[in-house]
Amino acid sequence: MAHSRLQKLISYLRPHRKRMLMGIGALLAVNLLSAGIPLLIRDSVDQSFESNLFWYYVGAIILLASLMWGLRMLSRIWIFGVGRKVEYDLKQNIFEHLLRLEPAYFAMNTSGDLINRATSDVDNVRRLVGFAVLSLVNTVFAYGITLPFMLSIDVRLTLLAIAPYPFILVAVQLFSHNLSAQQQEVQENLSDISQLIQEDMSGISLIKIYAQEDNERQAFSEKNQRLLRSNLRLARTRNILFPVIEGLASLSLLFLLGIGSRGISGGDITNGDFVALIIYAQRLVFPIALLGFTITAYQRGAVSVDRVEAIFNAKPQIEDNTEAISLPMETVKGHLEAKGLTYTYPNAEKPALSDVNFTIQPGEVVAVVGSIGAGKSTLANSLPRLLDIGEGQIFLDGYDITKIQLSDLRRAIAYVPQDSFLFSMTVGNNIAYGDPYADSSFIETSAKEAQIHPEILNFPRKYETIVGERGITLSGGQRQRTSLARALLIDAPVLILDDALSSVDNRTATDILSNLSTGVEGKTVIFITHQLSAAAQADRLLVMDQGKIVQSGSHQELLQQEGLYKSLWQQHKLEEVLK
Repeated sequence: MAHSRLQKLISYLRPHRKRMLMGIGALLAVNLLSAGIPLLIRDSVDQSFESNLFWYYVGAIILLASLMWGLRMLSRIWIFGVGRKVEYDLKQNIFEHLLRLEPAYFAMNTSGDLINRATSDVDNVRRLVGFAVLSLVNTVFAYGITLPFMLSIDVRLTLLAIAPYPFILVAVQLFSHNLSAQQQEVQENLSDISQLIQEDMSGISLIKIYAQEDNERQAFSEKNQRLLRSNLRLARTRNILFPVIEGLASLSLLFLLGIGSRGISGGDITNGDFVALIIYAQRLVFPIALLGFTITAYQRGAVSVDRVEAIFNAKPQIEDNTEAISLPMETVKGHLEAKGLTYTYPNAEKPALSDVNFTIQPGEVVAVVGSIGAGKSTLANSLPRLLDIGEGQIFLDGYDITKIQLSDLRRAIAYVPQDSFLFSMTVGNNIAYGDPYADSSFIETSAKEAQIHPEILNFPRKYETIVGERGITLSGGQRQRTSLARALLIDAPVLILDDALSSVDNRTATDILSNLSTGVEGKTVIFITHQLSAAAQADRLLVMDQGKIVQSGSHQELLQQEGLYKSLWQQHKLEEVLK
């Protein structure tokens, strides 16, 4: 696992290795220059303090310190800059990878957790490849350069000074497992809080309608308490470890003061050598103390690397076939056919679609009706391959949809799902989402076809009105008709409406479907609905029950048959009478 994480970190750094090497080189120069200052101080102590000689040492030390300051700044700019570039790359790659994944992935992974991974976890990785790399490299250079100088002065005192350091490594090893587990717990609790905040902000109207503010406040308090407890456990572990590290490091100075003073009295070392050893030993204390923070950054970063890589390891289940063909939209006629279409959701016991067969001619308007759970939405999702449908089951113009490039297939099929999602931007931009450069006249024409244009003209800024997050400022019917206008704008050969007018009154829904059947020449329309008055206007109806098509025909033909459709129609007429 550790080796795999290291490989991942190297892969993150590889595009920026030149700048990282420049930063490491600058850090090496800093440590080399730093090693010279104690020698200058030693010489100044041991030699007589003549005025000209004194100022020579002062000038040399100031020069070395100035060079160190400049190089240290460069090293930080370069190394921390690499951390920021890695952060940018990861966020970009995560977003692009998420766009490739099918909707089923987002149904199994909460948006709050994904957002937390793309922000908080990526930030931890950034610290790991920035701060942690700088600290670790600086520690290696500090010891690798300083120890030879110390040994050249006095081997015995040097060994005494570094004697406590192996115990520091033991302490780190003892605490590392707890740090990793506790950091993982913190990240998971943080994801839970992020998810709750996002859900409550999106559903704030529902919370107020049902007066559930107290329950939501309590739910947040419980999750916040869990986060607090996990943070306190992590802080307690760190607060035990770091003083242990610092205490053991301070023993080196104690040994030098106790044993070194006797060496001076016995003439074993000079005053200058003793001062130089103390300065060198002090230079090693800070890297060791910083090692504790580096360990924390590593623990956080290591956990975060795993969480980020879990996203990248999620492979798209729906991708272009290696032999996928291009199918330009202008050549698509809109002929649809299903042959033995069967689909079972993961972990489901029975198929949602079972041996479904139909043929829809170009330009035909077909309504799909049936009871709740009959498989209508699954059928709608299967046509543009939002579900992982097997080969040889659905055909567009005679081509197996699994053999058509996804981009071409989805350009040929305009799909309006049940959830009429709108972005937090102007109503005009929402309609033009499928074609951002569409002329305003086309936007208005699509809005008129969806029968939303007159209402948009009554908005405060008409087509420039911001609709709010998920279209919250619009009614359900307005959101659905705006989504329909968005689909109509791209003028795809096939239009699928998955109960996309459920919040629109029957008369308006009927008018819209009537306009689609007469005013949009050549467009194949599949209209999934519970509004039978609107469905009756279709050229043909497909009646579904328990994942199968049990009836097919026109409205009048189906009424002459004893079956599910006649029962649904009678129920519909009864409901109209009772209203």
